[in-house]
Amino acid sequence: MAGMAFSSMRVGKKYRLINYGEKSEFVLIEVLGRNDYKLRDLFSLENYLMSDLIKFGKGEDFELREIY
Repeated sequence: MAGMAFSSMRVGKKYRLINYGEKSEFVLIEVLGRNDYKLRDLFSLENYLMSDLIKFGKGEDFELREIY
C-alpha cells in the first residue's frame, strides 16, 4: 500500500485513488464519519462515498495521492 492515509485527506482537496486497476479522481466534499467520506468525481461530477470505492477491499495496487 502506497500513498497517503485516509486521515490525511482534507475537504476541498483533489485526490486520485487506484484500487484493483481502477483509477478514480475526486474532490473531497464532506467527512461523514471516522472512515467514510462524501466525494465528487472530477469528470462526471457524480457524488459517491469512499466506502463504495473500497467495498471489495484494498488491492495490491491500492494507492491514494493528492492531485495538484
